[in-house]
Amino acid sequence: MSEHQPRVLVVDDQELIRTGFRLILTARGIDVVGEAADGAQAVQAAAELSPDVILMDIRMPVMDGLEATRRILEQLPTCRILMLTTFDLDRYVYAALRIGASGFLLKDVTADHLVGAVRLVGTGDALLAPSITRRLVERFAAQDEPPKAPQAHDEALAPLTPREREVLALMGRGRSNAELAAALFLSEATVKTHVARIFAKLALRDRAQAVVVAYETGLVVPGDK
Repeated sequence: MSEHQPRVLVVDDQELIRTGFRLILTARGIDVVGEAADGAQAVQAAAELSPDVILMDIRMPVMDGLEATRRILEQLPTCRILMLTTFDLDRYVYAALRIGASGFLLKDVTADHLVGAVRLVGTGDALLAPSITRRLVERFAAQDEPPKAPQAHDEALAPLTPREREVLALMGRGRSNAELAAALFLSEATVKTHVARIFAKLALRDRAQAVVVAYETGLVVPGDK
């Protein structure tokens, strides 16, 4: 366990869920700095409290979790947001990944999983396994936007070197760093360097967003292995 415990804001329109999550997290030494019952309250609380991690319900009155996430990340780009949902293939989760959410949790999550997820994203990592992100993207990407033309594809990925495009394509297929290293005959340290450069050049927050970009630019298409 890292010495730094993330400061957490819990956002859900159901008081019982907010209370339950607060009790679980505080019992494990994680500071819950506030609660909010809708997206508008969440935006205000985030501005006042600057939490490290936000547990954000997707479907709420007044302002939904997607709009709240968009507004919060504009103001607090280093904040990590985990979406709360009742369905593991919720199209709103995919929309949330596109705007910068770092993963999602089902509302019936176990206590251990909840605590582990908050600590993980608090370190700057993404919660979603790339393979789960890929399932989400394959299911919803084609429905939301027509495939980009080759010219748009090239423009979007223009900052990348040919090797970095190879790395991004494999990330889009759900490969781990170890699998990337084996496929490209590179060390894991070199792969991590390529991944970091891709994130910097394309302004990506984490691997979950990298998978989305790989599909939406046409670098990877549904069905690619």
